[in-house]
Amino acid sequence: MEVKHESKKRKNRKKRSSFFPKFGCFRIEHDPSGGGFDIEVVDASGHRPDPIHLVIMVNGLIGSAENWKFAAKQFLKRYPEDAVVHCSERNSSMLTFDGVDVMGDRLADEVISVIKRHPSVKKISFVGHSLGGLVARYAIAKLYGRDISMEHSQTNGHCERQISDQECHDRKYEGKIAGLEPINFITSATPHLGSRGHKQVPVFCGFYSLEKAISRVAGVFGKTGKHLFLTDGVDGKPPLLLQMVRDTEDIKFMSALRSFKRRVAYANVRYDQLVGWSTSSIRRRKELPKRRHLARHEKYRHIVNIETAKSNSVAEDVPVESKVSSGSSKLDFEEEMIRSLTTMSWDRIDVSFSGSRQKLLAHSTIQASFCFLKQMLQIMWEQRILYAT
Repeated sequence: MEVKHESKKRKNRKKRSSFFPKFGCFRIEHDPSGGGFDIEVVDASGHRPDPIHLVIMVNGLIGSAENWKFAAKQFLKRYPEDAVVHCSERNSSMLTFDGVDVMGDRLADEVISVIKRHPSVKKISFVGHSLGGLVARYAIAKLYGRDISMEHSQTNGHCERQISDQECHDRKYEGKIAGLEPINFITSATPHLGSRGHKQVPVFCGFYSLEKAISRVAGVFGKTGKHLFLTDGVDGKPPLLLQMVRDTEDIKFMSALRSFKRRVAYANVRYDQLVGWSTSSIRRRKELPKRRHLARHEKYRHIVNIETAKSNSVAEDVPVESKVSSGSSKLDFEEEMIRSLTTMSWDRIDVSFSGSRQKLLAHSTIQASFCFLKQMLQIMWEQRILYAT
């Protein structure tokens, strides 16, 4: 029996070693300004290859860069030579109460500083957990089409003399995020539709009176609470989350999101007490799959449904400002956000931790912040979700 057990252990070790490529070690470089840290791989001699793909990982409410350290290392084990992962820290702990816009501005500045440290990068992806997904959506809009040639020590190409400087600029930065090619935008348990009513916060058990009472005191969670509960609209302006499903002259929220080759929304089917299934998967409640029809993935038991959705042809485009200013009490903010966000395609991956010891912590468990959930990252790799080219 002991011989058989040892043979099985050797077989498992061999299997693991064949799954992960050989590499030297991880190098963690902290931003001296307090903007998180970069993780990349160096070989045995300490040589660091020039990465071409920058992956930005963004924490959620009261989170920190440390929440992403495990996931970042697992990702780099798979792609040691091509990527550098930055775990964001500018919006950590109590700073997450400052509002999605303030946090988005901070993240945008942080991304620029990371690009300066890694001038070889040409592609960029974002991975956001919970509130971090909304912050990333704001940040990419701030970085969309941004000319950082004066900030960046190197330029990414040149223009022919026959065309004007403005035309050159438009060609160079069109469809790019901070001058880089946008690849993947991934969120997990992110309240894309906010937390206002409609059972979007499961801990309230769907009681309308309780949801209404909480929305009135959303300011307890700072500016962020008002944004999540859509109570920040003043002077005829729509709430911020509603603004973030439209392009304006000043900031291109939808163009920035649409520029990514792939958008993926991970959502908890059950046990997430903070973010509901429909808001995290950007679906109407009637569009949610029936739980009795869900089946565990043959290889990854926590995955119960994978849906690759095509975008709707055209959203019903009625200016949000005119609806809000009309004072209509029947305005359904959630419906407006769904209509706009689904004008582009989303891969939806539904997750269930039923039967797991971690099920009561589903909201944080889906972040894959510890070894137990290595398979969550593996399915991302297998489907090329994290590294589509």
